[in-house]
Amino acid sequence: MGFQDRAQALRQMALPGLDLASRPDRLAAFADAGDPDLALASLTALAEVTDAGELRAALERSEVFRRRLIAVLGASQALGEFLLRHPEDWRLLEKDAGNPDTPYYLRAAMLEAVGANPDEAEPVADDAGETTYDRLRVAYRRWLLRLAARDLTGGSGLEEVSAELADLAAATLEAGLAIARAGLPDDAPRCRLTVIGMGKCGGRELNYVSDVDVVFVAEPREIEGQGEPDEASAMRTATQLASAMMKACSASTAEGTIWPVDAALRPEGKQGPLVRTLASHVAYYERWAKTWEFQALLKARPVAGDRALGKAYMEAVGPLVWKAANRENFVADVQAMRKRVEATLTPAEAERQIKLGPGGLRDVEFAVQLLQMVHGRGDDTLHSGTTLSALAALSQGGYVGREDAARLDEAYRFLRTLEHRIQLYKLWRTHVLPDGDADMRRLGRAMGLKGDPKAELTETWRKHAHEVRRLHEKLFYRPLLMAVSRVSEAETRLTTEAARARLSALGYADPAGALRHLEALTSGLSRRASIQRQLLPAMLGWFADAPDPDAGLLAFRQVSDALGETPWYLRLLRDEGMAAERLAHLLASSRFAAELLQRAPEAIQMLADDADLRPRDRAALLTEVNAAVARAQNAEAAAIAVRGIRRREQFRIAAADALGLIDVTAVCESLSDVVAATLAGGFAAATRSVVGEGDPVVRMAVIAMGRLGGHEMSYASDADVMFVHEPMPFVEDKPATDAAHAIANELRRLMQMQAPEPPLEVDTDLRPEGRNGPLVRSLASYEQYYSRWSSVWEAQALLRAEFVAGDAELGERFTALINPLRYPVGGLTEDQVREIRRIKARVESERLPRGADPSIHTKLGRGGLADVEWVAQLLQLQHGAKIEGLRTTRTLATLEVAREHDLLTAADAEELTAAWKLATRIRNAIMLVRGRPADSPPTGGREQSSIARILGYPVDETGRMLDDYRRVTRHARTVVERVFYG
Repeated sequence: MGFQDRAQALRQMALPGLDLASRPDRLAAFADAGDPDLALASLTALAEVTDAGELRAALERSEVFRRRLIAVLGASQALGEFLLRHPEDWRLLEKDAGNPDTPYYLRAAMLEAVGANPDEAEPVADDAGETTYDRLRVAYRRWLLRLAARDLTGGSGLEEVSAELADLAAATLEAGLAIARAGLPDDAPRCRLTVIGMGKCGGRELNYVSDVDVVFVAEPREIEGQGEPDEASAMRTATQLASAMMKACSASTAEGTIWPVDAALRPEGKQGPLVRTLASHVAYYERWAKTWEFQALLKARPVAGDRALGKAYMEAVGPLVWKAANRENFVADVQAMRKRVEATLTPAEAERQIKLGPGGLRDVEFAVQLLQMVHGRGDDTLHSGTTLSALAALSQGGYVGREDAARLDEAYRFLRTLEHRIQLYKLWRTHVLPDGDADMRRLGRAMGLKGDPKAELTETWRKHAHEVRRLHEKLFYRPLLMAVSRVSEAETRLTTEAARARLSALGYADPAGALRHLEALTSGLSRRASIQRQLLPAMLGWFADAPDPDAGLLAFRQVSDALGETPWYLRLLRDEGMAAERLAHLLASSRFAAELLQRAPEAIQMLADDADLRPRDRAALLTEVNAAVARAQNAEAAAIAVRGIRRREQFRIAAADALGLIDVTAVCESLSDVVAATLAGGFAAATRSVVGEGDPVVRMAVIAMGRLGGHEMSYASDADVMFVHEPMPFVEDKPATDAAHAIANELRRLMQMQAPEPPLEVDTDLRPEGRNGPLVRSLASYEQYYSRWSSVWEAQALLRAEFVAGDAELGERFTALINPLRYPVGGLTEDQVREIRRIKARVESERLPRGADPSIHTKLGRGGLADVEWVAQLLQLQHGAKIEGLRTTRTLATLEVAREHDLLTAADAEELTAAWKLATRIRNAIMLVRGRPADSPPTGGREQSSIARILGYPVDETGRMLDDYRRVTRHARTVVERVFYG
């Protein structure tokens, strides 16, 4: 159970007051206590000064009470001593319902404790030697006792505890203000006074023991019939109230003190007046305030006094916070302030400081606040005074990566909880880890670490501190405004040779060419050149972090030239550091993305926000495409508009893919959705072009095949389709067939005609009889063909058939027609299985390109895409009639259903899935890097490194990519040989 002095523990357990020795079940709670010895000693001492029988009975009847009391006594010596002074207060833990207390209830209770009420009645006079100050302190600690019990036993989480501590502080300030008001002479001039909480109190994230930072705002109170109020007299009264309120909270009495009330964050600090009018506050912040003062205002919140005046203060001063980031040297000022804080620590203190030291709480808070103030100018979702809420909003808005935000959140929660546990022990204001073994052991146990508490606590703390420091430096010293800061004077005076040397050191293969691009971008006195001079130092570094910095800089110049004087472009890169960094990464990593961007550089706007890089679903794309076709004056204009949408969406997907924001299945699904919408728009334009305004003579549907039907398109995939038609009622077959052929040919022409937008190859070779068969067939013709001449390979090809455009009802009937063919009742005959295996073996031996390495050919190589897909398709043909889940066009979904129905083992399904995903990722990465398709990755050089980097390999481990691919596909091939070939 964690007792250290076992002999003493046994003696105390045997004491008659509690009789713990005879009831082992009552001892279990000690195993969860931070210091079981302290908990037992405090409990036995409490039994001596209270009604031991009642205490014993309460411990026996309520496990919740037992856990709460022992948890408090084992974590807080100070609260144990409080209970010894007020021995009946243990009942508070038994009666507590376990719910957080509301700010209103806390305020009312604290006012009642000093004899006031929510209507600001005066406190009662001191009596029986107990002062109003004492009653305030006792009431405060009673609430603290209940809160600590919930905190230590998991009844309240960190955010609830911190918020309730802040609310309790606000209620205490209100009670202190009531005491101060009662001490005023009857003839004192009237005033309105509001107390603005700052720091952690204002942000509702207070510690157990902390200075409570406040700012005072006052106004004369107008009284009807008494003329204009005297401001000077009113301010004197307000100052008396503020001073008395501070004393009520911070003075030492027989019950100790609560916490200091610190007003040093007021305008002019300790040198300025304690209380100011609202106009005086506004004038100061508009004219004289320093950067750190606006940062401090982030957490400002009215906490006591005149609420209407508090609201007016926030409305007047709050907006100034979000203009502070426009100040000259804003980022440098914030960074310098953080460094000054660190410089105040001695090395020995910094080593154990969880608040101010490197990797401490301040690192998280400063980074979050800086990003808030930079991005909060245009995003009011970031206007939170609470660190964790602000961090979540930054992550949600894409200003901090999700993984970085999650790690910061986890580390901050750990450090704040650790801070709470340290302070609870003696209710001392401290942020330093103790250095004694016993203290560290108690602290580790209080944090829930029971194996080797000291070692585990030290390891966990250091891990979190290291991660916080890493992310702090990443976010705090490379925020967007730093990323676009001006080139220093020293850099502008660099000689040409020095500049070449610097570019060469950054990794540019052609520093002379890079210099020419830089000169073209920055020469002149225009605003455009000025912003480019701010951007390029950061951009050059970001290009250098990517695989091909020279290509990145060249593409950046081309995009910048294309956008010319477009007002939003450079402003976006200057004000949204994420967009600038992402643009640099894309241009220096992906030729495909760079070429798409050069055709329509306005797509850069997507890079500023994760939400804009989220691929759009098929329904949204169809809506946009149909609207574009409806607006177009002719078929060619409609096709260009639709293809333009495709190009834009391809860039959105490519950017999200290259930046690691979506996984491979989402890439394939999204590319398929884009092509489906493109075909739908093209088909509508083609139909309108052929039929015109006359009555339609034919119903027609486009059936997706291959990777399009399987929702598995890559960047370079053709659109495999078949066309099915049916004459309209009372229309002869020939005119209907002629119209259907004309529409199909017009669709292919529109998708492939010369135009600025990339073409879409529409491939119809999977139709019956292939290239020798008619381009378009009627539904009846398909039925006749499949019933008389269809072979097993055609049934296999139809496994991916899916309606994609045109007449949906006709598409459904075509699907119903082919279902018995692709999901045959009774599965396949042995001859059909042998035929499929024969065809697959022939494909392997004849279709692999000459000289291709089968171990790395992603499509036809060993364990590649074809291997996995043929396994899935064989299982569908054999079992699709019996298992509804296999009636899907998707490969990975087929494998998952096959696993669920024991057609594949879990290990086999996992091996096949891993191979399919990796092969698809590599094919896509090849296209992203090269801008042209290939089925095998290069076996060395910069391109291999670039592809590996796209896949997420670290810079120094890109050579592992091919080894990993061979290993994964080798395992998959073993499954193929066993499952497919038998």
